[in-house]
Amino acid sequence: MTAKNSLATALKIVRKARGLSQEAFSDVSSRTYMSSLERNLKSPTLNKLTELCEVMEIHPLTLLTLAYAGGNTSKADELLMQVRQELDEVLNSDGE
Repeated sequence: MTAKNSLATALKIVRKARGLSQEAFSDVSSRTYMSSLERNLKSPTLNKLTELCEVMEIHPLTLLTLAYAGGNTSKADELLMQVRQELDEVLNSDGE
C-alpha cells in the first residue's frame, strides 16, 4: 500500500475514531471533498491537511505516522525513532 492510499485510509480511521461525520468538516471542507480524500481521488495540500487535523484534534504528524505505519504499532515506533534520528541529524548539522 502506498503512502497516498494509506493517507486516505488513515484519514477515514481517525475521523471515525473521533466520531465525526464528513459534514463535521464543513468549516474547512465540503463533504464531497472529504469523500474524495477518503476514496483517494484527491490529495490534500499541507495547509488543508493541517485544517482537517485541527477538526479531528490530532497532530498532522500523528495522521502521517498512521498512514505510513498502516495501523502497525511496531512500525509506528520504528518510524518515530527514524524521525527523531533524522531531526537530530538535521538540527545538529553545521550547515555543510
